[in-house]
Amino acid sequence: MSRVGKKPIPLPQGVKINIGEVLQVEGPKGKLTVPIPGGISFSQTEGRLDVLRESDSHAALHGLTRSLAANAVQGVSGGFTREMDIVGIGYKADVKGKIATFVLGYSHPIELLLPDGVDLRIDKQTHLVLTGYDKQMLGQVAANIRALRKPDPYKNKGIRYTGEVLRKKVGKTGASAK
Repeated sequence: MSRVGKKPIPLPQGVKINIGEVLQVEGPKGKLTVPIPGGISFSQTEGRLDVLRESDSHAALHGLTRSLAANAVQGVSGGFTREMDIVGIGYKADVKGKIATFVLGYSHPIELLLPDGVDLRIDKQTHLVLTGYDKQMLGQVAANIRALRKPDPYKNKGIRYTGEVLRKKVGKTGASAK
C-alpha cells in the first residue's frame, strides 16, 4: 500500500494545473510537465490534487508519480535551492551571466554554461548557491559542478555539498625500511 501516493498535493495560489496526456503545472517561476503513466490518474478538487490508481499492481508508479507532481508544484511556486562549498587553497569560482568559471588547481580555468532555469550566486568566491524551479535539472547541474573536482578523502579539498560529511582517510606513514 503506497502511503506516499495517498497524500494529497496542496496547490498554492497562482499555480495552474492542466490534466491531459501529461500533467502541466504552471506557476510564477516557470512551467513543468509530468508524465502520467498508464493506470494512474489525477483529480483536482478545491485547492488540492489527488493521485489515484486503478489497481495494486500500479503501487510503485503511484508513489513515484505523486512525488514528481509534488516536486513540480513546489518548484513552480517556491523553487529549489542547492548549496555547495569549494574547499582548497586557491580554489574559487566566478559567474558572469550564464557562464560560471572555476579555478580548481588545474592548469586552466574551467567554464560551465548554466542551463535556462538554473541560477548561480557566489558568496565569498567559495560558497555556491544554485536555485531553480526544476528539481531534476538543479540536481544534475550540482552533480556536474561537483564532478569538476570531487572531494579528496586525504586532503578534504574539492567541491562538496554544504553539510556533506566526508570521512578523512589517513595517508601513508613514514615507516622506516630495514
